[in-house]
Amino acid sequence: MTKQRADLGFGAALDDLGSFDPKAQTSTTPRPPKEDVVEAAMAAGFRSREPQAPKTQRRRRTGRNVQFNIKTTAETIAAFCGIADANGWGLGETLERAVELLQAEKRKG
Repeated sequence: MTKQRADLGFGAALDDLGSFDPKAQTSTTPRPPKEDVVEAAMAAGFRSREPQAPKTQRRRRTGRNVQFNIKTTAETIAAFCGIADANGWGLGETLERAVELLQAEKRKG
């Protein structure tokens, strides 16, 4: 059994759209320069949502395909990322080197 939709009363008017003439979109006032808008927003206390500095890209094709999620403090993550960035390593490579160093230290002691 199929239900018919209720008649809204303007079906015949939609059949003939030949007289429809869309209005052209014209702006009555010119847009202010972007610099002026940014300056006014800063003066009003608005903060930009755009990133202030480009994010460091650490992804490379390495063959690493297993994810390892851990919880730690923000300070530890910052230090870990700082080591990776200072040496030009990816995060996976930094973890592998840290594990190698810890294993070598364990073998010594």
